[in-house]
Amino acid sequence: MAKYIYDSKDWPQFSWKEVEINAIFGEVRHLQGLILGQMSTLGFAKKEEFNLATLTLDIVRSSEIEGEKLDYDQVRSSISRRLGLSVAGLDSVSRNVEGVVDMILDATQNHGNPITKNRLLGWHAALFPTRYSGMLKIEVGRYRSGEMQIVSGAMGKEKVHFEAVPANRVEKEMELFLNWLNEEQALDPVIKSAIAHFWFIIIHPFDDGNGRIARAISDFWLARADKSSERFYSMSSQILVERKKYYAILQQVQHSQGDITDWIIWFLECLKTALLESISTLKNLLKKAEFWKIHEATRLNERQRVMINKLFDGFEGKLQSSKWAKMTKCSSDTALRDLKDLIEKGILCQDPKGGRSTHYELVEF
Repeated sequence: MAKYIYDSKDWPQFSWKEVEINAIFGEVRHLQGLILGQMSTLGFAKKEEFNLATLTLDIVRSSEIEGEKLDYDQVRSSISRRLGLSVAGLDSVSRNVEGVVDMILDATQNHGNPITKNRLLGWHAALFPTRYSGMLKIEVGRYRSGEMQIVSGAMGKEKVHFEAVPANRVEKEMELFLNWLNEEQALDPVIKSAIAHFWFIIIHPFDDGNGRIARAISDFWLARADKSSERFYSMSSQILVERKKYYAILQQVQHSQGDITDWIIWFLECLKTALLESISTLKNLLKKAEFWKIHEATRLNERQRVMINKLFDGFEGKLQSSKWAKMTKCSSDTALRDLKDLIEKGILCQDPKGGRSTHYELVEF
């Protein structure tokens, strides 16, 4: 029995149990349609804002999965500039941020173009502009020439989690992968996204950056599934939340003989959660837009406007007068006057549950 899936006699012929994935697959496709339908009701500016926020989060989270923390504002600024958005941004953005933004935007904005070897090598070169990964010099813009193991543990006590395809097979394996990736098939792009992600990780063709490129390939196919270059949900954000499960399922299915049902189910479940999270955020955005439409003629001061927006955007903890005063840099008396005014206008109410100290929340409308 083959140790790894790429040693099985049918490699790279994958199989999966349609009956087991059909229900979750149907839910995912329904939710994708729901999001796109809801987005169509937003104005251009709001849609642009949501797309920018999603792309920024997706890029930051994808790098975070690999232990690299990118500056959120730098990523946002770089995307804004490339998309020609009129959003105030930073003048200075680091090369590694520019590189990862280049890759993700190329994958999602140009999802109609095939993924060729040169395109992939370009993505890899963009990820490592200094030709270093941390302190380690790596082969950049070309497939690896050395063997690849995923290990953990102290030196001398390493545990091997995975041995990638031998280096002398990488070129041929990638040729097969790219041919499959670009050929017309009667295969839904969401399923293709799941398979492509797994297949690329198994080959592990580069010295570093394989996870980020695998997720970019997934985003490429999800953009095709949506028939849109605009992104309104982030798969990478959800993978980060489920990082342990992500690595566990990859480790489990790498030993299969070709059946990747468990991986596809996990991928679809993860995608479903990402979609539900996005729908919840979008619902709040629509609610916020409706609120300001209702109250466009209501007289409110700047402190009140700022705090109402914060309540819609996911205020942490409970709103108390002391928090209001601190966040708006005003006196306790001014904070209480602001709050009392909003209660009289039917915008805020005191929490009916009460408690040790009075706190406030938005009135349902």
